[in-house]
Amino acid sequence: MAKKIYVGNMSYNTTEEQLWDLFAQYGTVVSANIIIDRETRRPKGFGFVEMEDDSAAVAAISQLDGQDLDGRNLRVNEAIAKPRTPRNDYRY
Repeated sequence: MAKKIYVGNMSYNTTEEQLWDLFAQYGTVVSANIIIDRETRRPKGFGFVEMEDDSAAVAAISQLDGQDLDGRNLRVNEAIAKPRTPRNDYRY
């Protein structure tokens, strides 16, 4: 089963391709997504990587947490699923 990894403290210049390549050193990457602000359309500075193998994900987390990427020390840990709360996103 794939394991989802949170990657924080990223540079706003980091691309999904760079994120994919960084984690691919440790195993098969299923997806790499950088979260974009819906109003400004700019990166929020964090994202998620999903890896196919749990042991590869654990290795990536332990090796990449605190590593420098684009001048920023990454925060890397297992993503914890939180229930989503309904949003009142009415626009007038």
